[in-house]
Amino acid sequence: MKFEWKKHEKDLYLPKDNPTLVSVPKQKFFMISGKGNPNDEEFSEKIGILYSLSYAVRMMPKQGYTPEGYFEYTVYPLEGVWDLTEKGRSSATLDKNELVYTIMIRQPDFVTQEVSDKAFELVKKKKSNPLLDSVTFKTMEDGLAVQMMHIGSYDDEPGSFEQMKHFIKESNLEIKTLRHREIYISDARKTDISKLKTVLRYMVL
Repeated sequence: MKFEWKKHEKDLYLPKDNPTLVSVPKQKFFMISGKGNPNDEEFSEKIGILYSLSYAVRMMPKQGYTPEGYFEYTVYPLEGVWDLTEKGRSSATLDKNELVYTIMIRQPDFVTQEVSDKAFELVKKKKSNPLLDSVTFKTMEDGLAVQMMHIGSYDDEPGSFEQMKHFIKESNLEIKTLRHREIYISDARKTDISKLKTVLRYMVL
C-alpha cells in the first residue's frame, strides 16, 4: 500500500485551524536557500529543482535502482523556513525583497546520502542545472513546536501568527527563534487564493 503523508502523518500536515502543540521528529530534506521576493522567477526555479530531485528518488525503481527499504509513497509537500534581513526586521512594513529563506522537500527515511547522490546523478543526466550545486541533503529536527493550519492568502498570515503567539504565551512557552516554518499543502497555481492551506509553525521551548 502506498504511504500517503496526508493519511499517516495528519498531526504534522493537517492540523486544525487553531494553534496546537506538536513534537516534530528528525526529518530528511533536499533544501536550497536564498534571499528575495518569492514571486520572482528565481524562486520558482528553485522549487522546480527540488521537485526534480524528489521525483528522481520516487521513480528510482523504474530507472533500475531500488534503494534498500524503498516503499511506494506520495512525494511530500514543499516547505519553507522564513526570516528577514536586519533591514527587513527594522522596517514597519514587510518588504518581500528582504526575505531570507530555505525551501525544502522532505524525503522518506530510506533516503541515505548514497540515494541522494544517485538522485543528483539522475537529474544531471536528464538536464544539467546550475542550481543543483546549491541544493543540499540534510536532516532537521524542529522538536517541540506550535502550529496551525492557515486558510487563505499568504498575505493574511500575520493574523494566524498572532493567534499562535497568544497561544504560546498562554501556555507559558517561548518562541525559540523568530524564524518560522510554512508547509504548502495546496498548489498555489491551481487553488483559489481564499482556499489555500498552509501549515504555520514556530519552534518553542
